[in-house]
Amino acid sequence: MFKRLILLLSVLLVPCATLLCESIKGGDGRLTYIGRTEVHDGEVSFDWTGVYVKIRFQGNSLTLKASDTGKNYYNVWLDGAMDSAPDKVIKVTGKDTTITLFSATELKARFGKDKKASKAPHQVIIQKRTEGSQGRTTIKEFTTDGIFLQADTPSERVIEFVGDSYTCGYGTEASNKEHFSPETENQNLTYACATARYFGAEQMVIAHSGIGVVRNYNGKLNEGNMPARYQNVFDSEDAPKWNPGESVLRPAITVIYLGTNDFSTRMQPAERIFSKGYITLLKEIKEFYGTEHPILCVAPKHDILQLEYINNAARASGLQNIHMMGLGSSVHNETSDMGADGHPNYNGHIKIAHSVIPYISTIMGWEMTSGTIR
Repeated sequence: MFKRLILLLSVLLVPCATLLCESIKGGDGRLTYIGRTEVHDGEVSFDWTGVYVKIRFQGNSLTLKASDTGKNYYNVWLDGAMDSAPDKVIKVTGKDTTITLFSATELKARFGKDKKASKAPHQVIIQKRTEGSQGRTTIKEFTTDGIFLQADTPSERVIEFVGDSYTCGYGTEASNKEHFSPETENQNLTYACATARYFGAEQMVIAHSGIGVVRNYNGKLNEGNMPARYQNVFDSEDAPKWNPGESVLRPAITVIYLGTNDFSTRMQPAERIFSKGYITLLKEIKEFYGTEHPILCVAPKHDILQLEYINNAARASGLQNIHMMGLGSSVHNETSDMGADGHPNYNGHIKIAHSVIPYISTIMGWEMTSGTIR
């Protein structure tokens, strides 16, 4: 009986199926996070869309322990770049939920009889594909039956995207006859991700569906607009504020793609009101990154008047290194390029990326190659 008790205690004290295993907290220095996050007691919380984490491990399995205030969906890649198609999609919801990202069975099936390959170092990328309104995720820990290694450090190129539902990937995986659902929102299929991929850059995303510069969709003036949220660590929380000086991530350029919701439905803002809000946002970005930081302002395709408003605001700001571009109504079509509720699908976003990329190339001096925009 005494021997059986010792054996039982030994099994309970081993967190993995084998004695060779390792668990690390979400804030471990070997992990690489891209996007705005908060670290508390070794755990990492975030809610802005598009945030992603890179994990490198050597072992036969990888699990994630996380909590979420709502229900969020994530793209997961194994040993690959963040191209358009992830290896799998996972859902994070509830408190202290353990999710098997890759099991020994999965890795064995992927690599077949090549045991050396299955046990070789692997890098996993997990990207939040849904936006902040769906909830806040807290990553508690990762566990492998092997060991954790240092994940890839961020690229020297970082692009910050500030936008609305287009930048969030609203309805990118839906048909043009469907309405919005979190399951069909995928930030990875946006013009923003495609643009970042093309330049080999990381993306930082500050975006919320329905948001405007001074007026949100079908809303009143100056209620939770982008200038009021831009400095936040979390989407809808006024505190804490993001401190760019404490982050290793420093955008080389910021792209603003806002204005559609300001001019939605009936009550459209006067130019002086819109201009005041836009200038406030421009100044916030400059305060974060310096007076020489380049900003590309994209005027949406829905109303050509917005291009004039934004251009006038940029001039009136007196700020330097502000650049303009407008999207015409034909940048994508209204049928095969459309997803849910009048928003572009992946095809539509790729067409937008084809428009944005040359501007960034010129502004930054980043060479355009013959590579595919995807």
